[in-house]
Amino acid sequence: MSEPVDIETLTFEQALAELEQIVARLESGQAPLEDSIRMYERGAVLKRHCETRLEAARLRVEKIVMGAGGPSAEPAEFD
Repeated sequence: MSEPVDIETLTFEQALAELEQIVARLESGQAPLEDSIRMYERGAVLKRHCETRLEAARLRVEKIVMGAGGPSAEPAEFD
């Protein structure tokens, strides 16, 4: 098994994809206990990384909305 990629270098999409893979492996129940613990630990860090990236994106959008004509009464919507 290759060395895991440094999480800080991952894009949101890459981190989310890896997190989804970890969840699937953990849900399968096929990994040995020690591997499951390591995957869970990495998954927790990936989750935090994704949350940080999402918050940064939210703040950027908020800044754009505020800068494009002042405060808006309507919240930004994401589809």
